[in-house]
This record gives sequence, structure tokens and C-alpha cells, in this order.
Amino acid sequence: MFQAPKGTRDILPPESDRWQALVGVFADVFGRAGYGLVQSPMFEDIGVFQRLGEGTEVVRKEMYDFFDKGDRHLALRPEGTAPVVRAFNQHRPTVPWKVWYLTPCFRYEEPQAGRFRQHHQVGAEAIGSADPDLDVEVIALQHDFYRALGLSRLSLRLNSMGSPGDRQAYAERLAAWLGQRVGELDDADRANAADHPLRVLDSKRERTMAVVADAPQITDGLSDDAAAHFERVQAGLDALGVAYEIDPRLVRGLDYYTHSTWEFAAGALTSAQNAVGGGGRYDGLAESLGGKPAPGVGFGAGIERILLAADAEDALTETAGAVDVFVVDVTGGNAGRDLTFELRRHGISADRAFDARSMKAQMKVADRSGARLALLVGDDELESGIVTLRDLRSGEGQSALPRANVINDVAKRLAKESKPE
Repeated sequence: MFQAPKGTRDILPPESDRWQALVGVFADVFGRAGYGLVQSPMFEDIGVFQRLGEGTEVVRKEMYDFFDKGDRHLALRPEGTAPVVRAFNQHRPTVPWKVWYLTPCFRYEEPQAGRFRQHHQVGAEAIGSADPDLDVEVIALQHDFYRALGLSRLSLRLNSMGSPGDRQAYAERLAAWLGQRVGELDDADRANAADHPLRVLDSKRERTMAVVADAPQITDGLSDDAAAHFERVQAGLDALGVAYEIDPRLVRGLDYYTHSTWEFAAGALTSAQNAVGGGGRYDGLAESLGGKPAPGVGFGAGIERILLAADAEDALTETAGAVDVFVVDVTGGNAGRDLTFELRRHGISADRAFDARSMKAQMKVADRSGARLALLVGDDELESGIVTLRDLRSGEGQSALPRANVINDVAKRLAKESKPE
């Protein structure tokens, strides 16, 4: 019997109900801010992702790449931003172009808590404006998304990578500093010390992290324009009540990041694997992918890791997976079939049993369904033109409804129960 490949997993109901609820919250929060859904191919020309940086582990070791039957070198998407920017370059929409996405991402790495070889992300990108207030908007919306899910134990780390010139000057200064300590780094990070020092600073390996704790800080060398950009971002977050901590060592090893960079962490998870989403500004990415210059800012957030944080905080427990009404029909199935579809077509979620089961068997299915109400049709009901309503939540009593009025009566009953006390 075949099994899901290592590093992948099946998402089944009722767990998938929580996924659906999470995506619904994300779409609502960002939709109200004018962000529309974008869907790009699951695979791209490998060059789209090589722009992440030849020295990154994503490019060197983690990408799933292959040659297709036309001998084209392609890669499964390892992250969400580059494909969106490629789509922007190709279609040249009106700016600022504000979009959100839901996508699987693929990385060949050892599975860990909340991160699989196929994991899933929601994210948002805003392309076409260098205004720091757009950074504020994206960060604040991400913050509001987590809050809308019911997460409260969150922290936000914030930093600036400065302009491309600032970044380059800092990289040179950091490389010289690391060159004097290269023997103290984790073996896996030593090769990057000279040519890709920011990736050493971005390392999550404990030995390396202990060494770089005293490294020079990028914020000490920001240009006037970059410092003004960073100050405007901080002022905007302060005005919107989004708490943050400045972390000068929060950098992005991917080559395209400039200016703002940030990361949200869930305090309910262990510190080694508590990041629930991060992003930054990438003003040079569109041009590096062959397009015209177009500044951008955005983030990605792993769904699996967010749900772990929700579990730890007992959040996102109420989902819309259960139907409102379960129809039980022991008269042959015609009445149940017709009534179920009539309910659905009037906006009431409904389900029924199949295979001509007994009343007892169908009621067991009704109880397991999570439905609030059951509608029963037996021979007596069919002959009398009525339907018996039973409350499955309270288990108290039942009542007879005229078949002609059942939709209105059920709708009123559900509306009454949904009203707050």
C-alpha cells in the first residue's frame, strides 16, 4: 500500500476545516485592504529562483529541480515572492499592485515541526511603490491577521537592511569581522563567511549564533535616506499600536532584500522553531528578474507553523466544518434527496445518509456529523406532509413542521440560535 512521501502529509477533515478557516481569515483581512488573490504556476524556470542567491542553501541544496520533456530546466516553487514578481514583470499591472497568495512550497530538507518538504504558505506582496508607509501597511495587516485568528502571544522583530549600497558596505565589514573568527563558526557556515557573510548572520545554528552575537550591526551604517525610511516605518507601527522590538541582527540571507525586514514569532512555541511568518522589502528583485525597476515589499507565513501556534494557544477551535442540518429519510431516499438540496439552495448547509440505512444507523451518522438539527422523514411524516425536527445539540424534544414551511421554519430556528445572548 502506497504511503505519502517523506516530508509530506495528507490534510483530511476535520483538520482541513481549520485550514479553510485560516485562509478565510487571511483573505478577509487582506481583501478589505484591496489585496486580490494571485495564482502563479507551481513550477518555474529555474532562473527565477536562482536569483535568490547562488550561495543560499535553497539554491544549492534544497530546490526540487528537473528537466522536462522539452529539456527545459524547471524547479518547484521553494518560496512565494519570486514567482509573484515574475508575474508582475510579465503582465505589468497597474501599481501599486497589491496581491495575496496561497501556495504549496517545496524544499528538500529534513522535516521539522511545522515545516515539511511540501509545506504551505499564505503571503502578500505590494509592488510598485517605495513608500515606507506601504511597509507599515503590510506589517500591520500581517499582525491583524494573527490577532484575528486568536493568537495573542506574538512578538515582532524589526530591522533595516538599508539601501543596496548600505547592504554591500555592511557585508564587506561583516566579512572582515567573520574572517577573524571563522574557526569558531559551525562547520556548515564557514564556507559563507567570506562571500556570503549575511547568510552566516542569518544562520540558526547555535554555535554560529553564539559567535555572531557580538557582530557589527547594520543599523550603525545606514545612509540618511535609509535611516529616514526606517524611522517612518517605526513611527507608522507606533501609531497603529503594533508592538515591535528592534533587532539589528535580523537580516535576510536572500540577495534581494533591502530596507525593512521583520519576523513574527509565537511565544507559545519553542524558541528554536517559533517563527510564524516574516518578510521584507525587495526593491531590486523585479529588475534582477529581467523587468523594469519596481520596488516591492511582502511576506510569507507557513500555515502548518501557524496552526501549531494556534494549538498551543487553544485558538481557531471554532470552524465552519459541520453542517447545520442533517436529513434522515427512511422512506426510500427521494424525500431526503429533495429536501437536502432544497435546504442547500436556500443557503442552509445540509447533509444526509445514503445506502438506505435504518433510522438508528442514520441517526448515528447525524450525531457524528456535528449538525445542529436533524430533519426526520418516515412513512408517517411522508403521508401527513410533515417533517420532524430534532435538536441534536440539546437532545431536548422534537416538533412537527409542515413540509411546505420547513425551509422558513428551519432558517428562523438557526437564526435565533446564532444570535448572541
